[in-house]
Amino acid sequence: MRAVTNVKIRTRDGETLATDIYFPTNSEGPWPVVMERTPYDKTAPSRSEVTLDGHKVSRKEMAQAFVDKGFVCVFQDCRGRYQSSGTFTKYINEAEDGYDTCAWLVGQSWCNGKIGTMGLSYAAHTQLALACLNPPGLASMVLDSGGFSNAYQCGIRQGGAFELKQATWAYRQALVSPKAQQDPVVKKALELEDIREWFNYLPWKAGQSPLRHVPEYEEYLLEQWKQGSFSDFWKKSGIYAFDSYQNIADIPVLLMSSWYDVYVKSTLENYTVLSEKNRSQTALIMGPWLHGDRNTTHSGDVDFGKGASFDHNIDSNWLDFRVKWFQRWLLDDDSHTFSNVQVFQMGGGSGEKSQLGRLKHGGQWLNSDRWPMKNTEAQHWYLHRQGQLSLQPPVTEEHISYLADPNNPVPTIGGALTSGKPVFEGGAFDQREDARFYGTEGNHLPLASRPDVLVFETEPLSEDLVVSGKVSAKLFIESDAPDTDFTIKLVDVYPPSEDYPQGFAMNISDGIFRCRYHKSWQQPEFLRRGVIYEIEVEAFATQNCFAQGHKLRLDISSSNFPKFDVNPNSGEPEGEAYTKQVAKNTIHCSQSHPSVLTLEILPS
Repeated sequence: MRAVTNVKIRTRDGETLATDIYFPTNSEGPWPVVMERTPYDKTAPSRSEVTLDGHKVSRKEMAQAFVDKGFVCVFQDCRGRYQSSGTFTKYINEAEDGYDTCAWLVGQSWCNGKIGTMGLSYAAHTQLALACLNPPGLASMVLDSGGFSNAYQCGIRQGGAFELKQATWAYRQALVSPKAQQDPVVKKALELEDIREWFNYLPWKAGQSPLRHVPEYEEYLLEQWKQGSFSDFWKKSGIYAFDSYQNIADIPVLLMSSWYDVYVKSTLENYTVLSEKNRSQTALIMGPWLHGDRNTTHSGDVDFGKGASFDHNIDSNWLDFRVKWFQRWLLDDDSHTFSNVQVFQMGGGSGEKSQLGRLKHGGQWLNSDRWPMKNTEAQHWYLHRQGQLSLQPPVTEEHISYLADPNNPVPTIGGALTSGKPVFEGGAFDQREDARFYGTEGNHLPLASRPDVLVFETEPLSEDLVVSGKVSAKLFIESDAPDTDFTIKLVDVYPPSEDYPQGFAMNISDGIFRCRYHKSWQQPEFLRRGVIYEIEVEAFATQNCFAQGHKLRLDISSSNFPKFDVNPNSGEPEGEAYTKQVAKNTIHCSQSHPSVLTLEILPS
């Protein structure tokens, strides 16, 4: 293998993108190219390139695996990161920079005109961004846990609320920004900031945040935060594929994510559109993992068993899989074939506590030719005032009210999260006020014991119930505040056992809706007192078997912090909260206004 490092590829506006290029020495060119564009240092191992036995795969090892099979392997620093010039504005330049890189590559004598792209998270966003401009040479993609279909609804905002992982990510990346690396005073200033303490003083203001030492990071973050309604801001290349799917070439695409990842919605939307639009294979893999942790067989305090890993279940390992994928589609090696859809169905375990103290929830891989899987059907579970979830609609006129205090938000206990450390983390946990989690009382009481959390649950299930697909709730709501949020959380409730004498309330999926957008995402409109509104709160899709004897539960509240920013309930502009107020929020569960949880179910 021969390497040429820090090649400067010039963009259309004159910046230079530092690029490492690895060439085969065991075959004659020209060759196809496999490329990864990353903001996380092209020379550093990706945090997710870890085999099942714990080995961290280096960039050189990755390159060697590809060049041995007749590929040129390319790693590139994104604009404004590490060795590349320019100013880093998160997501915004990746489409054009990626296009310009592809154009440069196909112009080289050693490139045969075919380019495959790969990468996790941000390095998946860079792929879909460039694909939306239909660059020369793009012949296949492997998008791992990323690629924005619509960042307004998944990745930056969700249901109108702002995802605070953007704040923790910005702080952590500011620490390794060129400015911090070049100026020891800036680096030290950032290190002295207590990011957890800063979360007690949200929302941040310009010049009054832990990012003030690197203003360009503060500027882009606060701009995202304040852009509440769906405007042209959200239709920029790099964060919005919906207007550009038609531009994406008809090429083979592999999409991978996981049920506790932040990009479930984007991944499934990308799969739906591309599989319907293209004749080339669009493949989907969905595991039970956290973001990019494809060989970690537990999530939070829940274990899914040895069969949950990618390695030795989907393929020998992730690197081998990608090599085979690109051999198939860039070298026309039809000895490699791939399933259309492979999803991990969570559930079916013993429910006992493992030696490491985790609930044995178990699960299994399922193969399908499509998603949603065949024969799924919608099932409607109605909310009743006494706290029941029932297949029978209510026959009386009932409602339930609670007080939502933005100064005492409901704490986040796991979920589909990433990039939140050291403030919050994702995964499956017993929904209790555990001291490990930011904002809890730490008294180990059930989260459902809070007066601002409404709980609706079934009787113990008489048979297994497999949820396979969408999770949403149509709620009829009232509020005495001009604006407020409603949250939902789908919970798998284990019955008491010897290992868990108080049971175990395992979070499966959650969602949020900001009510000023009840009319449309483009035109916010305040609520009026005494008026009943119909809203739909969408949680991420899932694949989980609620076992016989368990209960299906829906928790409703008005905050999920620090996963999402807290609504001040005062109607102030997004990203401001100077005059917080307590809201009296009401859920109607009546014959005339039947609030209902809708699940996609796989029949027994």
